[in-house]
Amino acid sequence: MTDPVLRVQSQLTDRDHVLLGWLADHGVLTSFQIADALYPSLDYAQERLRRLFRLRVLDRFRPQKPDGGSYPYHYVLDQLGAEVVAAQRGDDPPRRNHARTRRLQLTRRANLPHLLGVNGFFTDLAAHARAHPDAALAQWWPAARCQSMGAFAEPGDDIHVRTHTATSRPDALGVWVEDERRVTFFLEYDTGTERPLSRLVSKLDGYVDLARVTGRVWPVLFWLPSQTRERHLHQHLSGAGIRYPVATAVHRDAGGGHPAGPVWWLHRRPGTPRRLADLAPALSTGPPA
Repeated sequence: MTDPVLRVQSQLTDRDHVLLGWLADHGVLTSFQIADALYPSLDYAQERLRRLFRLRVLDRFRPQKPDGGSYPYHYVLDQLGAEVVAAQRGDDPPRRNHARTRRLQLTRRANLPHLLGVNGFFTDLAAHARAHPDAALAQWWPAARCQSMGAFAEPGDDIHVRTHTATSRPDALGVWVEDERRVTFFLEYDTGTERPLSRLVSKLDGYVDLARVTGRVWPVLFWLPSQTRERHLHQHLSGAGIRYPVATAVHRDAGGGHPAGPVWWLHRRPGTPRRLADLAPALSTGPPA
């Protein structure tokens, strides 16, 4: 009898494998996020997603809106999809109930909108890269990977870096490349409801600690739900005397612009908003004291 993984692999494209890998790492994406990031049109994406659903590599659910109607389909890995990813990565096969357990966790989690917001930030970047040959989303790490021991170690780092577990808790880490400029950044996605601004400011202590251990300073990007909250955050940062590199911008669905574009305001740096790629030279600095 043919192994199901071997049978389905012959029907998967390179783009399918990218999508399966994203879902393995980041949990859930909507049909619109997937279409923007990977496909030339929504119709094309929906047709392919239905095919992957029928192949049982993807599963999906559709949350109901409080005021009636429903959201677009939310896609997750089905068990066969999880097994395909494990085989591609050389990992041990997942438990038999892995996909079902994870799907239940995602559908029940109160912070699903937060997770989708984080993932939407990165699928927006992937969509921009798909349309611009000089741009690339070179890296996209989920929160869990940032918490693993030695996550930020590089070849040649000493034992302290290789065994360090970060006290910072970013929502994701990204590496963005455009026009031959490369910026590594931490993302803090803020919904405006779950924490006061003082807590956002206090999170920077963990990034300062990480920079002291690794000797590398990567900016923290706060993606905020309104211009008012953005303005107040800068006031709190100034009041706390924060010198760690920080940039802020407002969600696209709240009137902000595209995260790759000139939307980023640098704390303590007057001038006009900058593109994401332009943050690399603007924030070049040594470890904070």
